[in-house]
Amino acid sequence: MGFWGILLMALGLSMDAFTVSVSNGMCTRNLKVSHAVKMAFSFGFFQALMPIIGYYAGVTLSGYLQSVSYWVAFGLLTCIGLKMIYETLKKIQGNQCSTRDPISFKMLMLLSIATSIDALAVGISLALVDRTSIGLAAGIIGVVTFLVCLAGVYIGKRFGTIFEKKAEILGGLLLIGIGVKILVEGLMG
Repeated sequence: MGFWGILLMALGLSMDAFTVSVSNGMCTRNLKVSHAVKMAFSFGFFQALMPIIGYYAGVTLSGYLQSVSYWVAFGLLTCIGLKMIYETLKKIQGNQCSTRDPISFKMLMLLSIATSIDALAVGISLALVDRTSIGLAAGIIGVVTFLVCLAGVYIGKRFGTIFEKKAEILGGLLLIGIGVKILVEGLMG
């Protein structure tokens, strides 16, 4: 997968974390730059780490799944994308702020891991269909997620939920599109 494909994948993966960042920006009183950087770094770090873990798990399984690898990658990416879209559409409108502290270490770790599980599956997909440099892919995913989440915190503080749901739907559509592209290339090549 080339740079642009990885960049699009990174944008798609970062939408869950972006949504949480918007929500946290909206709900955090007395938001400081250090809060925004801490959130963005945590999301970026886990989004970069999970594809590496998934990649090496996928390399281990690739011998068993080689003949259906394009279908597996398509299925994983499509399921992730559809899940993102479905969860976005079923969210209840209204004030989503709670009394929790979105910047506490425990909460930030839980949110970072939860929003990066999709990246684990993407790492498996990369191992099965594309011998992309996982270091480069993980680096791009991490940096893009960091930047998107940093912006998300401030967008949330300024504009609230206007962009939140649309971004997650777009992310789901991007992942489905990449899955279709992988399947078509696999069937034609």
